[in-house]
Amino acid sequence: MDYELLDTGGEEKLERYGGVIVRRPDPQALWERSLPSEKWEAADATFLRRGEKGGWTFGKQLPSAWPIEFGGLTFEIRLTSFKHTGIFPEQLANWEWVAPHAKGATVLNLFGYTGGASLAAAKAGASVTHIDASKSAVEWARKNAELSNLSSAPIRWIVEDTMKFVDRDLKRGAKYDGIILDPPSFGHGPDGELWKIEEDLVPLMQKCRELLSDKPRFVVMNGYAAGYSHLAFEHLLGPVQKFHGGSVEGGELTLQETGPLMRLLPCGIYARWSSSTP
Repeated sequence: MDYELLDTGGEEKLERYGGVIVRRPDPQALWERSLPSEKWEAADATFLRRGEKGGWTFGKQLPSAWPIEFGGLTFEIRLTSFKHTGIFPEQLANWEWVAPHAKGATVLNLFGYTGGASLAAAKAGASVTHIDASKSAVEWARKNAELSNLSSAPIRWIVEDTMKFVDRDLKRGAKYDGIILDPPSFGHGPDGELWKIEEDLVPLMQKCRELLSDKPRFVVMNGYAAGYSHLAFEHLLGPVQKFHGGSVEGGELTLQETGPLMRLLPCGIYARWSSSTP
């Protein structure tokens, strides 16, 4: 794989994306680093905080974008102004979980970002509807599909506010066998629509339950919002389990260092419902 978590500590993480070493802030990494400081100082790109904002400094000239292979897919990596790179490697666990449930399924991916979950589901044999409010994110996702040889896969790429799309799909009677959600804490739709997780997530989940088919297969939620436990997300999936049976599970998304200590870095939370074991 072209991704590696080399070390963590001092509220930072040191990663390898292909042949590029990247150093980024991570408030979860409260502990001491295991690699010597010269390894950290030799990073090819470092994201530095400057007040509420930040920016990249470079140890060498880098391309504006480069491909890496990860999880059986190919992604274009870019160093964004928000310190992101275009993938969240910890999501691999969810992609691998979704794959056996997705064959022959209709899948809705809300807040789809650069397409990792959509591509994993499509590669497993699903027909996917990918929704994101950001035109640039959807264009990036389509590029990743092209790089992953999935340009002709049955994926609908839609730039729209999530709530607006879901409301319209309910009116037209759309149904899905699986739903994937990665709700942000805060965001704006393409026409200025406002999303606040504390106000909008519960209504969205109620609507998502109505979008499930008569024999749904799965729902998976990711969370990066500060203050929420995976137990809260599991409880949100409780009504799906009550109506359709199956099981609910949840926990922390983590990445493991490849360094000498092989520590786990907590990266977010997840909750999953499935109708059965695939």
